[in-house]
Amino acid sequence: MLQAQSITMRFGGLVAINDASLDVKKGSITGLIGPNGAGKTTLFSVASGFLKCSTGRVMYDGVDITAMPPHRRAEMGMGRTFQIVQPFAGLSTLENIVVGAFLRHKDRDEAEAVARDVAHRVGLEHALYRPAAGLTVAGRKRLELAKALATEPKLLLLDEVLAGLNPSEIRDIIPVIEGIRAEGISVLMIEHVMQAVMSLCDYLYVLAQGKIVSQGEPRAVVSDPLVIEAYLGHGAANRLAKQEQQHA
Repeated sequence: MLQAQSITMRFGGLVAINDASLDVKKGSITGLIGPNGAGKTTLFSVASGFLKCSTGRVMYDGVDITAMPPHRRAEMGMGRTFQIVQPFAGLSTLENIVVGAFLRHKDRDEAEAVARDVAHRVGLEHALYRPAAGLTVAGRKRLELAKALATEPKLLLLDEVLAGLNPSEIRDIIPVIEGIRAEGISVLMIEHVMQAVMSLCDYLYVLAQGKIVSQGEPRAVVSDPLVIEAYLGHGAANRLAKQEQQHA
């Protein structure tokens, strides 16, 4: 459904993404993980049109969208959340979601009906008339998700939607993301919460220093020595293996 093909992204002399490729299958939840500073959000921004890659191309449903601006990608069915959640502070929760619904519904009543449905799906129906600025961190995360869902996407890009949540809040929101896939929406997610990654993702890509260093089914990927070293440093895989032998 979404293919990032040989993406390189340079900022002056800095190579943030180096010949990275990934493929999001229709109906799947695909994870993109890696240590801080690996380039994950940069790759997301290239995929969603907020950055133009230096080389490579982005394909969506068989169409080359490399040069397409974000609003056109949204019209084609690509939604995105952002790592730093910034609701429209002067609006209510409902009004924030309505803004997203206006992409496809110009009539206010129609847009509001969509917004109410989305709020129910993400568990915000109790907070519709509260100021968005007064929501908890968990509430703001759900609102960010709702705003993206209100655009009625076919593909949803989630940038650390679980960051900052406590274990109970994470457990509560995992079924919401599972429900999104059940509705037929494909998902590409950046996430550090491995509990969620292992529970939700069908396929994983690991980005380190701008390069894809591993990919595959989650259980295979997290035991890959290259992945262990990307997170814990050079030689970590051998050290862990020796520790396991000593405790065997």
